[in-house]
Amino acid sequence: MRNKTIIMGLDFGSDSVRALLVDSKNGEQQKTAVCPYRRWGEGRYSDASEYQFRQHPLDYLESAEEVVKELLKDQDVHDIVGIGVDTTSSTPVAVDQNGTPLALLPEFAEDPDAMFLLWKDHSSNKECNEIKNFLKSYGGIDYSMYEGGVYSSEWFWSKALHVLRNNENIRAKAYAFVEHSDWFVAELIGGAVMPGRCVAGHKAMWHESWGGFPPAEFFSKIDPALGVIRQHLINRTYTPGTPAGHLSEKWATKWGLSTDVIVACGSSDGHTGAVGGAIEPNSMVKIMGTSTTDIVVVPKVDRCIPGICGQINGSVIPDLVGLEAGQCAFGDIYAWFQRFVSYGGKVSLTQLEQDAQNLPSGNTWAVDWMNGRRTPYANLDLRGALFGLNLGTTAPMVYRALVESTVFGSRAILDHFVKEGVAINKIIAIGGISKKSKFVMQMCADVLNRKVDVSRSNQTCALGAAMYAAVAAGIYKDVYAAMDAMNSGVLATYTPQKSYDKEYLRYLYYAKKLEEAVCREAF
Repeated sequence: MRNKTIIMGLDFGSDSVRALLVDSKNGEQQKTAVCPYRRWGEGRYSDASEYQFRQHPLDYLESAEEVVKELLKDQDVHDIVGIGVDTTSSTPVAVDQNGTPLALLPEFAEDPDAMFLLWKDHSSNKECNEIKNFLKSYGGIDYSMYEGGVYSSEWFWSKALHVLRNNENIRAKAYAFVEHSDWFVAELIGGAVMPGRCVAGHKAMWHESWGGFPPAEFFSKIDPALGVIRQHLINRTYTPGTPAGHLSEKWATKWGLSTDVIVACGSSDGHTGAVGGAIEPNSMVKIMGTSTTDIVVVPKVDRCIPGICGQINGSVIPDLVGLEAGQCAFGDIYAWFQRFVSYGGKVSLTQLEQDAQNLPSGNTWAVDWMNGRRTPYANLDLRGALFGLNLGTTAPMVYRALVESTVFGSRAILDHFVKEGVAINKIIAIGGISKKSKFVMQMCADVLNRKVDVSRSNQTCALGAAMYAAVAAGIYKDVYAAMDAMNSGVLATYTPQKSYDKEYLRYLYYAKKLEEAVCREAF
C-alpha cells in the first residue's frame, strides 16, 4: 500500500490563487504554481475611487482549475491525500437558495453587486456606520464585544447590508450571503456550506456565548432584508482542521485526482498564514502584503479587548483564543505611489527603495490611512496624508515617509496589544514584503524595537492551509503536531539597529490631529 502523505494548499489572495504541494512528513515543498484572476487583472467590476473592489466567481473557479492543473503537471497524483483552502476575508457573496453565487446566474452575470465583495471593498462605509450606531443604541447584548467593540465596512454584515440596500434585484433574489472560503470548499466537495469559525467569529459577530450569530430579530431592526438573510445562516461553525468532506467527482475529474481526497473546512488567509509561520502562544505573526494581518494566540483572555478585529476561541488553533488586528493598506500604499509617480512613464519601485533607504528620516512624514484604519479601532472613513512637503521634496523622500508611516502603523498595533495586557514575546513575518524588501523589514525591527524572524516558505498561507488539511486527513492528531513537522523554519532575522521613537511620536501626533479633523468633517 502506498504511503499517502502529500497535501495540497490553495491560497486565494487579492490578485491570484497560489497552489502548493507539500510532503506532510517533513514539510518539504514539492511544487508551487500561481494563476492571476483574469477579469480582476483587466480591472473589471472595480472602482478604486468609490472604494469598490469586486471579484467574479468565475475568476476563482477558472483560476483554481488552471493553477492545480499546472501544479499537478508531471506529478504523481496518487499520493495526494488532502486539500486545504484559505481565502481573503471578509469576502462574501449573495447566493440563491441553491447556494449559487448570483453572478453565476445569467441575469446577474455582469452585476458587480452579485459578485464577491473583496476584503478591501469599503463601499459600505455608510451602512457600517449605521450598524455601529445601532449597536450603541441597542438595549440588549453588545454583539460587537468580541469584535473589539467596533465594526468595519470590511466585514460581513456591512457588505451584505450595502448590497441589499442599493440593489433591488439582489434584494429580491438573495437567499443568503456566504464567505469565499466557505463557498469554495462547498464547491469542491459538492456539498453544503460548513462555516469556518475564523471568518464567522472575527467578521460576522458569531460567538458561542450567544449560540451563534446574533438573532434575526436584531438584524431585522436594522433592515428586514438583513433579518431574512440571518434566518438562512447556519449557527454552527467549524474549527480549523475539521474535515468538510471528500473531493467531488466533478473536481476530481477536472484535476485527475481521487474522490478519496479529504478537503478541510475553509479558513482565512491570515489564520492559515499564522499556522504556516509556526505561531506560538503570545507570539505575533505578521502577514505582510497588500495589507497586513496580525495574528496572536493566547491560552485565555479574561476580558474583551477593545479596538481589535476579534477574539475567538478556536479560530486559529482549536484550544487557544485567536486575536486579530491589522492595517487596511501596506504594500498597496507602495504600489499606489509607484503608479502615482509613473504617470506617463515608468518608475521602478526597486529604484525608489534604493534611493529612499539612503535618506535621513524626518524630511517628510506621512499617515498611512490611505484605505482607512483597521486597528486600533476600525475607522474606514479616515484618510492618509503627507506632511512637510516643500519645493525640494523628491519622490524618494515621499516614498521613505510612506514606508515609515506603514511601519509606524504596525507599531501602533503592537503597542495597543501590550497596553491591553497581551504579552507579545516573539514576532514572525510572512508574506511577499517580508521576502522582497530588506529595507522595510529592517525598519520594522527598528521601529518595533523587536527582533523579527522571517518565515522561510514563499507560500506560508498555502502551507498553513496544508497543515490544516493534514489534520483533517488524519495524518496528525492536532495542529501543533502538523506545525512541528511541516514548518519551514526561519529564513532571516532582523534585529533593531536604530531608534525611531522620536519619529513615531510625531506620527502619533499628526495621526491624532488628522483623525480629529476628519471627524469634524473638515475634509
